[in-house]
Amino acid sequence: MALKIALASLLCGALLSAFDLSAAEMLARVGMTPEHIAELVRKALAWALPNMVLGSMIIVPLWAIAYMLRPPRG
Repeated sequence: MALKIALASLLCGALLSAFDLSAAEMLARVGMTPEHIAELVRKALAWALPNMVLGSMIIVPLWAIAYMLRPPRG
């Protein structure tokens, strides 16, 4: 699946490049800059990572207990 997405992205990028369009131009047309997108990614990670760590403090032990209590296979 990831290979298909990568191939489709490559073909689409090559087609857009043939029309002399760049990522920076496309972003500028919708009012975004690469710096703004990088800031949004940093903010998303700053929010998501602490919540993932907090959630994993509950989920991982519960998963380990459930895994140990499963009946043996075979």
